[in-house]
This record gives sequence, C-alpha cells and structure tokens, in this order.
Amino acid sequence: MRLRVSLSAVVWLLLGAIYFIVPLVGTLLFSLQSGQNSSYNLSAYGNVIHDHTFWTTLRLSVELAAETIAISLLLLVPTAYWVHLKLPRVQRYIEFLTILPLVVPPIILVVGLLQFYNGTFHAPLWYLEKPHYFLVSAYVILAFPYVYRSLDAGYRAIDVHTLTEASQSLGASWRTTMGRVIFPNIRTAALGGAFLTLAIVMGEFTIASLAAFATFPTYIAQVNQEKVYEAAALSLVSFGITWAAMLGLLFVGRGSGRAQLAGGR
Repeated sequence: MRLRVSLSAVVWLLLGAIYFIVPLVGTLLFSLQSGQNSSYNLSAYGNVIHDHTFWTTLRLSVELAAETIAISLLLLVPTAYWVHLKLPRVQRYIEFLTILPLVVPPIILVVGLLQFYNGTFHAPLWYLEKPHYFLVSAYVILAFPYVYRSLDAGYRAIDVHTLTEASQSLGASWRTTMGRVIFPNIRTAALGGAFLTLAIVMGEFTIASLAAFATFPTYIAQVNQEKVYEAAALSLVSFGITWAAMLGLLFVGRGSGRAQLAGGR
C-alpha cells in the first residue's frame, strides 16, 4: 500500500522548514565570522565555552529547571488526578486559575513577590536571597498553566475511574494505584509539561533580572550588549542545549516506560 502525500502538504512542510532553518543558518554564518576579514573560524564559540560565567549560569538554570519540573509534577499530578476522580465540578475553577499566570505579566509577579519577601509582612528574608527558593517558586507559578493543562489532557484521554476501581479491587493502595497504574498512562502528558517548563525556565529573563540573580538568560542578555559574534554563537549554543535537554527528558521517559513494561511482564 503506497502512502499518498499531497502536494500542498509538501509545500507547507518545505516553507516551514525554510522559515525555521534559514535564520539558524544565518546566525551560524554570522557567528563564524572573525571581524574585519572574511574568514570563518570558531573563535566566538571558544570565547563562550571558556567563559566561567557561561558554565556557572548554565548549571544554575538547569538546576532551577529540574527543581521546577519536579515540584510542578509532584504538586499537579496528584491534584489533577483527584480533581478528575472526585471533584469534577472544581475543574472550571482550576481552569480559571490556570489563566491567571498568563494574564498577569511576569514583572507584576516578581514585584509582588519581592514586596512580600522583603521583610515587610514578616516573611523570611532568606527566601528572597536564594535563587533555588525564590526563582523556583516564581517559575512554578509560570509553569502552572502549561503543566496542568498538559496533565488535564492526559487524564481526559484515559478512564480514570475504571483504572482506579480496577486497581483497588485487586488490593492496591492509593500510592500503588498512582505510581503503577495512573502515572504510566499519563507519562506522555507529564513529559509534555516538563518540556514546556524547561523551555520557560531556560528562557525566562524578567524575574531573574529584577531579582538580581545571574541565570543563563541574564548572561545571554549581558553578552548581547557587549559582544556581537559571541552573542550569535551563544544563541545557537543555548538553542542546542535546550533541545538536547528536551531530548534527554524524552529518552529518560521512554526508557523508564520500557523498563516498567518489562518488569510487568
């Protein structure tokens, strides 16, 4: 049986590829220039990679992304499960809450958090001084709409009530039901939320800048103001790092799923 591909689909695919690839190629060629002469070299990439600030800020942003993903999933996976199982009438209210981080600008969010944690309301000042506390809290709020809606779509695609009743009828506890029955069926949705969260944290600049934390996005902004070719090189490097991290999450998720299926057999 031959697969039929329409001409319009091929045309739109080529246009999308051109729209996506041409800017990357242009940025690559510009980053390989060496200034006055027309030769191409990797000096800009060498300057970026050998910069200690590059590795420091990159490590911090990766750690913040991992912590944000873990906290978001730990909070929202059981919450969305319980809403679909026991509280279907609450879904409309939670969906309304998921809209708030989208309509409230990040600058308003960070100003409010800074005012709250500056000691005025007897909040702990040490919470404001640590990026792993302050930024992760803000990033969990920013990622809340994307993670919850991704999980919500995953729960809608399965029969939560039937799976729960079947698991409990076999004597499984709530923990076993959640970990070995429900979560494997929404793993794809959880990975989708993790991808979006990773992209948000690796590209968020406003909150980190106003809170005076040196993260990877603030480092990119600083390089863009000071160095031309290094800025182009850093943009491509950050693009590759983000995609590599997403592929790593995807392979980890698939690997754990296959291992769990093999163990079940």
